[in-house]
Amino acid sequence: MTQTVPTQLPAEWRDFFALTKPRVMSLVIFTGLCGLLAAPGHINPVLGFTAILCIAMGAGGSAVLNQWWEADLDAGMKRTSKRPIPAGRMQRNDARDFGVLVSVASVLIMGLAVNWLSAVILFVAIIYYAVVYTIWLKPRTPQNIVIGGGAGAFPPMIGWVAVTGDITLMPVLLFLIIFMWTPPHFWALALFVKTDYANVGIPMMPVVRGEASTRRQILAYAVLLVPIAAAPWVIGGTSYVYGIAALALTLAFLALSFPVAFRQTGENDTMRPEKRLFAFSIVYLFALFAALVADRVFANLGWIA
Repeated sequence: MTQTVPTQLPAEWRDFFALTKPRVMSLVIFTGLCGLLAAPGHINPVLGFTAILCIAMGAGGSAVLNQWWEADLDAGMKRTSKRPIPAGRMQRNDARDFGVLVSVASVLIMGLAVNWLSAVILFVAIIYYAVVYTIWLKPRTPQNIVIGGGAGAFPPMIGWVAVTGDITLMPVLLFLIIFMWTPPHFWALALFVKTDYANVGIPMMPVVRGEASTRRQILAYAVLLVPIAAAPWVIGGTSYVYGIAALALTLAFLALSFPVAFRQTGENDTMRPEKRLFAFSIVYLFALFAALVADRVFANLGWIA
């Protein structure tokens, strides 16, 4: 469905900032910072700050490009209609130019100041979200979130590589944790906003495959998340501090997935289990990565072996 975007008004700095999706960026910054702090070795604090700034810029730039491309779709959804472009506060080309500028700057600064491997991974993350997910996957397949989940899984890997300069199994596992977390996290949201996606023709799982299939897949991914979240402890990359926290948090995530998976909804259903799972999924990721950092800090202090 094509929507008419209102006549543009002069954009303010707040509109440019809003385009970067600051709420989403906060999670990106946090997981990237956790990857950096949990990595073995040391990094100059100035370079560490620069790395996190580049991760934030890359995430923000790709979010801007996402909204530039999807401005007509955003105008047709209640949840996104007040964003700067569909609300008429910014011209699409200005958003595009801003997104490209911030994205390119993030990669160049990361490469020149930190290391080029982390810069290459950051570049891949930007292209993955802005092109592979936004332009190719999202409008074509109900598996868009599954495959596109990789875009949000890169930050801890980038933070880790910024310190170590190489890729080992641990940063790959951190990537996989977020990759497997994304489908149940996002589909829980999609279940109670599916009308928005249906109105603009986006083939999200609840719209194309139905609620029952979506609910079963939420549970399946929650089950798979249990061993993956525990894997850093199993391979010896962390101690029991992270391991116990990971098991407790992931089992709670799994427990909240059961009422979502095995229930029928009525016309006036408030979708409380779905909203509860979505809310907890955000807390889950913050807490899990906080436990990862705590594990590293305790080890450095000699409190744990």
